[in-house]
Amino acid sequence: MSRPKLICIAGPTASGKTALSIALAKQLDTEIISSDSMQLYRGMDIGTAKPDLEERSGVVHHMFDVAEPGEAFSVARYQQMADACAQDILSRGRIPIVCGGTGLYLDALIEGSTFSGDAGDTAAREKYQAIARTQGVHTLHEMLRAVDPESAARIHENNVKRVVRALEVYEQTGMTIGALNAKNKRPEPKYDAILFALCPRERQVLYDRIDRRVDQMVEQGLTEEARRLWQAGQLTGTAAQAIGYKELLPYLRGEEELSVCLDALKRASRKYAKRQLTWLRRDTRAVWLYYDSPDEFSAILHQATEILSARGVP
Repeated sequence: MSRPKLICIAGPTASGKTALSIALAKQLDTEIISSDSMQLYRGMDIGTAKPDLEERSGVVHHMFDVAEPGEAFSVARYQQMADACAQDILSRGRIPIVCGGTGLYLDALIEGSTFSGDAGDTAAREKYQAIARTQGVHTLHEMLRAVDPESAARIHENNVKRVVRALEVYEQTGMTIGALNAKNKRPEPKYDAILFALCPRERQVLYDRIDRRVDQMVEQGLTEEARRLWQAGQLTGTAAQAIGYKELLPYLRGEEELSVCLDALKRASRKYAKRQLTWLRRDTRAVWLYYDSPDEFSAILHQATEILSARGVP
């Protein structure tokens, strides 16, 4: 039995994913599922580059604005919700387009993996978070090393969220998170993913785009959006780690000049883009589309359409 198809558009920040996804969705009369871990938060619009209604051009988007800033949101919850969206779109005879830069979310949706350990049981999580606060992240990381050295070697001690999650899983299941994921992995991915990786040929072109995007975000009201969220006490939890907001906190607290914070934001965005590219390059499914200037967009759209046609997408 053939697996259902997903059209996936990935790539680093500012690579043109949104424009390509909307153009393809209009061409194929289908809908888009976001695979961005920050665009799912309400009110976090400018800083996450969430397309507004005009930019969406009438195309239905899913997995935007499904959680409040500060609300915990796991990859397991994303997979369940996004999978339901994909199944709904498929049931109406359309092939979903998945677009976003969070590789972990995209992989979870494609693979259809199940996630064990009770993510809703906060007691263990709160216990380990308290240890990190009172005894330090190094102590917490050493606790992980004692029960799951493989995860400890892979996860940096400053990544408290992932350290806590690995300890949670071990406490709840008696298994390391790697062993648990291997146990729950499907024999083959749930979806037949046609994965496009969009990126400029030259790294500097990408970095210049990122810098311009930050400047445009400020012109659109990024500082005011961040101030509103901060004053409302909503920049907490996962949302507080969102690039585009955390770099502005020193300015909002009166501790730093805005120009310094914006430079930090540009640097953080460039580093994030490098991590996104590293994640994508390990994926043998990826079909790379190189897109350096707006003049090339129609050619890229044509190339993607030809590839989809060859893969049986009408």
